[in-house]
Amino acid sequence: MERIERFYWNDGGRSSCGFVGLAGDCVTRAISIATGLVYRDVYSELSKMAGISPRSGMVDAITAQYLTNRGWERQTTTGVLVEDFSVPTGTSIVECRKRRRGNGHVFVVIDGVLHDTWDPREESAYEVNAVWTAGPNAVVQCGDRSTTRRHENDLTQAEFEKIIQRLRAIDNTARNHASTESERENALRMMQSLLMRHNLTRQDIAGEEVDSTTQHTRLACAVNGSRALAWEKDLAFYVTDHIFPMTQWYYNRQGHRTVFYFYGPKFDVDNAIQLFRELLLTIASAAKLLYGGYARGSGASYAEGYVASLPKSTFVEGAVENADETMRNERSLIQQRTLSVQETAREWLDLECGIRLVKGYRRIRDFHDPAAEGLGRMHGAQHQVTVPNRKLRLGFQPPHK
Repeated sequence: MERIERFYWNDGGRSSCGFVGLAGDCVTRAISIATGLVYRDVYSELSKMAGISPRSGMVDAITAQYLTNRGWERQTTTGVLVEDFSVPTGTSIVECRKRRRGNGHVFVVIDGVLHDTWDPREESAYEVNAVWTAGPNAVVQCGDRSTTRRHENDLTQAEFEKIIQRLRAIDNTARNHASTESERENALRMMQSLLMRHNLTRQDIAGEEVDSTTQHTRLACAVNGSRALAWEKDLAFYVTDHIFPMTQWYYNRQGHRTVFYFYGPKFDVDNAIQLFRELLLTIASAAKLLYGGYARGSGASYAEGYVASLPKSTFVEGAVENADETMRNERSLIQQRTLSVQETAREWLDLECGIRLVKGYRRIRDFHDPAAEGLGRMHGAQHQVTVPNRKLRLGFQPPHK
């Protein structure tokens, strides 16, 4: 038995197989990851067995039937939180459920690594119901992505992705004007043969890159203290509103600590939480060195001033009125795109994590130190915000001093 050591984002091959849109597909995803089989094939077989699409989940009986047919064995367990649970060595499929609302979820652990699109350990609310382990004749994926004891005609996700890459290379040859007529004819014949052999269509190889907005995730950052400080919330707002507008955030109290959650497109969330942690540590350390703390008094005033003066985007609202029509249209398209992604992310959060957000209001502190706030504003204005792995997007202007 071993504890879950870390989280690894894995959609089971959903995006590689060309699936788009939102789905509560944790069962299909978990089976694909655990067995190594192609997401598309697992999705199709579950759909035939249930008579309905597994897009919004799957009943326990169908899940049990599928896994039993593939050689998996189920062991019931109750009363243990996911973060405290020890899984058997190797590959396991874990069933869990929220203690209060009863939302169920399924994820995979391979050699101590949790594979999923989000980490259920972060909420301290999920209890383990059962664990599926591989039997002697089970179809199972190992840590090196190898699949053992496959059934006849089974295709693994790794093999599927190699086939797609090969088809795209052949397609490039067929479309290349530098290729000779015979090279293009041979490429087309090879492509047609591979498509028919693996039951694929040209839509499966239409694009090499999947839109990042179809790959959502949620990551948590715990902060000290049982309540979220005003400047910590302002910092989360700064990171998501000015630097990564595709990303959103909320916070929640868990026992004696507060946790900030960032959710949205995977690439943006990864970088947003990295920047949030970096700025959080920088500001808290400076406040503690100057004023002995950051939670109250002058230290809190300094932190609030620091966050308020962090560099914003150079494309300010006042510039919109003076911009030409092309720039205004560009800005409008960016805003529409951002709002669309944000709405999709909220739907994903409800569908996948079972979370619906409500608005709250913060209380204003009684003590305020204008001098400390002024010093914080001066230091914040001098801060150079650098974003690692920044994706260039239309109309984006990075913060500057």
